Amino acid sequence: QVQLVESGGGLVQPGGSLRLSCAASGSIFNIRTMAWYRQTPGNQREFVATLSRSGSTNYADSVKGRFTISRDNNKNTVYLQMNNLKPEDTAVYYCKIVGWTYDYWGQGTQVTVSS
Repeated sequence: QVQLVESGGGLVQPGGSLRLSCAASGSIFNIRTMAWYRQTPGNQREFVATLSRSGSTNYADSVKGRFTISRDNNKNTVYLQMNNLKPEDTAVYYCKIVGWTYDYWGQGTQVTVSS
């Protein structure tokens, strides 16, 4: 049974920073991509960032230059460093891990950017 456990969310003022973590536990092999998505009430889940097995990254335009996705392969953990946060970044953030025959989602962690 694979589980993704997220942490690092919380309340932060505009301009502040947070670092989200997503650790995969259980038997998981051949991860292709690791990604972050976010969702606000009444809206569809939207793409934030992705990191491929080769190390290439891709970001939503709204977060480019402010967010950085990284991974620790030894720990099967993906991170999202979020800097210069804005109120519009407020959302529940979800991690996703994709392999050749599977994909798993985390349970979500709330990020609130407010003064």
